[in-house]
Amino acid sequence: MRSGDRPADSLRPVSVEYGIQPSADGSALIRMGNTHVLCGVTIEAKVPPFLKGRGQGWITAEYGMLPCATHSRGRREAVSGLSGRTHEIQRLIGRSLRMMVDLRLLGEHTLRIDCDVLNADGGTRCASITGSALALRQALRKMVERQQIQSLPEILPVAAVSAGVVAGCPVLDLDYAEDSAADVDANFVMSRDGRWIEVQTTAEGAPFRPELFTVMAELASQGIQQLFRLWED
Repeated sequence: MRSGDRPADSLRPVSVEYGIQPSADGSALIRMGNTHVLCGVTIEAKVPPFLKGRGQGWITAEYGMLPCATHSRGRREAVSGLSGRTHEIQRLIGRSLRMMVDLRLLGEHTLRIDCDVLNADGGTRCASITGSALALRQALRKMVERQQIQSLPEILPVAAVSAGVVAGCPVLDLDYAEDSAADVDANFVMSRDGRWIEVQTTAEGAPFRPELFTVMAELASQGIQQLFRLWED
């Protein structure tokens, strides 16, 4: 039985609160169960060196967990240096968000997203992507208000969720207890029109059969379509 008697195909309770960081160009606090991530966007009037003079923008992300986000205090990566896990997650978030908009329409601006995990109970990278996409929409609107771009570009909504196999049962949106005991762990990123952006799947104990992946993908697709309801606010 899952915590809270949650069905196998059910998301944890999800909510988003906007404007948490007034100094940011867009911000959203996303809560997925007991995983809470603060996503803030900064608009910079410059691009990385490899894009200078090309007339296009860039979207990138930074990710971190606060020391007391987990059951035991983790050392600040500002002191210890970024871990390989953090590098991987930052790159995943950036890749996912760059799918949302035609970068050629942003001019030479960088939209930098900071994802800070306040509380971690599984699925932090997925919550970061889902929350950051909503914060990014706010920042793009602000660019229009400031006349940094002429008009709002077409935005392709993006969201992400985890799925896995726990005790032989495919389940959606794993919490930490489930993730730590999973036979298979997967993260799915999808656009609102039903196209996959990225899929990360790992067998934790033994190889798994293709039909289990199909079930996980179906669960993830259903869960992500529910997350897109957040875009209706």
